[in-house]
Parts: sequence; C-alpha cells; structure tokens
Amino acid sequence: MSRRNQLEAMLAEDPSDPFLHYALAMEEKSSGNSPAALARLTEIESRFPDLVAAYFQRGQILSAAGESEAAQDVLLRGIAVARRVGDLHAAGEMQGLLDLL
Repeated sequence: MSRRNQLEAMLAEDPSDPFLHYALAMEEKSSGNSPAALARLTEIESRFPDLVAAYFQRGQILSAAGESEAAQDVLLRGIAVARRVGDLHAAGEMQGLLDLL
C-alpha cells in the first residue's frame, strides 16, 4: 500500500485529524500535484485555521507558481495566526518568504 493510500485510509477512519489532512497535502506537493496540494491546504485553512504550517506551505506553492499577490495574502494571514498561537519561529519563516516576494 502506498503512503498516499495509507494516509487516505487513516483519514477515512479519523477525518477530524488536521495532521492527516496536512500529510496528504504534503504528499500531493511532493508528487508534483500542486493544484491538489493547494486545494487540500485551502481546505485545511477553513477547517483547521490554527494549523500554521499549512499557511507557509500554501504560500510557498503560490510563490513558486508566480502568484505573488495570493502568496502574500496567505502569508500575512499565516503570520497573524502564528503570532496568535505563539509560533514565532513559523511567523519568522513566513515573514522571510514574504520579504522575498
């Protein structure tokens, strides 16, 4: 069974686990399926808005696709969330990416 299939099976058992959603999004990204990764990361933002890593990953994908304005919007929201939940390291990483755009 592939990693993707394993993640999908685990997600079917526990659809409320944000980290399984995130892992599946990262699996999509690593396989080169950026549109699917973006869709999953967008869903994560709406369902699990405090999952800071999803904002950074989404910002990276949008930035790599040349969608700077959309990446900036996501990163600004992510920085605000990271600060609110006390993840200053992630806020700094997103600010670094934002500064490059």
